[in-house]
Amino acid sequence: MPDILALLECLQRYTTRTTLRRWSRIISAMLAMSGRITMLGISRWCGKGGSYRTIQRFFAHSLPWAGLFWVFFREHIFCQKETYLLAGDEVVVSKAGKKSYGVDKFYSSLYDKPIQGLSFFALSLVSIEQRKAFPIRIEQVIKPKVEKQTKLKEETKKPKEKPNQEVPKKKGGRPKGSKNKDKTEVVFTSELLRIRILIQDLLKKLSKFLPLTYLVLDGHFGNNNAVVMARQMGLQRKLCHGDSP
Repeated sequence: MPDILALLECLQRYTTRTTLRRWSRIISAMLAMSGRITMLGISRWCGKGGSYRTIQRFFAHSLPWAGLFWVFFREHIFCQKETYLLAGDEVVVSKAGKKSYGVDKFYSSLYDKPIQGLSFFALSLVSIEQRKAFPIRIEQVIKPKVEKQTKLKEETKKPKEKPNQEVPKKKGGRPKGSKNKDKTEVVFTSELLRIRILIQDLLKKLSKFLPLTYLVLDGHFGNNNAVVMARQMGLQRKLCHGDSP
């Protein structure tokens, strides 16, 4: 295993030497661990200088993660001859209990149903030549209270269908009197607004060093609103096969 502290030397301008030393011990412990990773488990694998209180201090300290990810990628991974795509996807991690920040019901493609846990939206740079993805920006997804209340109202308003009741069929075709609409004038959902802010902030850091052309998303974003969002930021959207709720 290479000296992890030496790899983190490029981040010294953006954080303290103590933080880098703690970080190198935590990374070594996480690479050696198996199963679910917790702060208590990390402290048991860190050895000398990696007590439980030290691990707590590290995770309680605020770090500029977006800048650290980008600097590390630029110094150790980036290759000028390769072509990179910007890919985004949501990751759900199961989590028991009610005290974790942001814990809620999220759809998981692995379980094929909503589960109790934490959700994160990750942006990664994908190397076409290496066929590898490198995470560059990760943000926790917090469901707004307004969204929860509207979903509850919709569920309560739905009339209960009787078993033998016939559902009236809708007439096919375009309704009479309907007019053409400008598809570029859309109202973004809270989800798309959150993703747009993340991408815009990332493009500001990458634009002078690594110009990007394509934004890769899964089938959940296969709609006109996502296309308009990508084009407004000067990107072309590509869909990849994947599960969506």
